[in-house]
Amino acid sequence: MWRPVRICLLGVLILTAAAAAHADFYVVVHTSQPVRDLSQRDAVDLFMGRHRSLGNTSAAQPLDLPKDSPARAGFFRALTGMSLAQINSYWARLTFTGRTTPPLTVASEAAVSEAIKRNAAAIGYLSTEPADPHLRVVLVIKDAH
Repeated sequence: MWRPVRICLLGVLILTAAAAAHADFYVVVHTSQPVRDLSQRDAVDLFMGRHRSLGNTSAAQPLDLPKDSPARAGFFRALTGMSLAQINSYWARLTFTGRTTPPLTVASEAAVSEAIKRNAAAIGYLSTEPADPHLRVVLVIKDAH
């Protein structure tokens, strides 16, 4: 009698873990930004240091989570298809050569939201859709993994 219950509970746990591993990511800016939407290509260019502006008008300060953050790994996998090791290697090469600097690292997703509210040029990503009225989602990235 207990065996079917255990099997059912195990199945629920596996499905819950799988759902948590597949998250969407929300690229967000301050509501004062004129940018209403962003293409995935533009987001790649911003978060990979190729561009430092939003559209043609506004300077941008990309924000990133700590190197060991699971959300960071998921975001860059969904955005670029690259693993965290590949992303870290990419930034190590660019930083060493002096070509560009990586996005500013903040401690948490809450810190991303707060930094964007204080700095209208900031752009960041969150693993949950923000409810804050000062933040605007400009791109939703579906995590296919």
